[in-house]
Amino acid sequence: MYALSMTQKRLALIQQRIDRIKQELAAIGEMRPGSLTRQYKDPKAKTGAYYQLSYTRAMHSRTQYVPRECVADLRRQIGNYQRFKTLTEKWIDLSIEYSRLKMKLERTP
Repeated sequence: MYALSMTQKRLALIQQRIDRIKQELAAIGEMRPGSLTRQYKDPKAKTGAYYQLSYTRAMHSRTQYVPRECVADLRRQIGNYQRFKTLTEKWIDLSIEYSRLKMKLERTP
């Protein structure tokens, strides 16, 4: 009986954590995958700096020039995307545990 009660409490806790993740996901805003790097037209002299965004989407690798005035906004979007990925991974892990515990609870007489 004690184990049954603990399992139900754990299920409730997992559901609360999933609900918090959903709220965080809804608040993320603009996002963009990729990595932003500074490149140089003359790498040896480190002159002619410019920014480049590289990412893979739908199995297609892309590289894009980024104007200097857009760098800060793009960094924020990339950070949002990383946060999105972290939250969805946590959600999946919690959902797997929830499912496993729910099946265990249903098998208990």
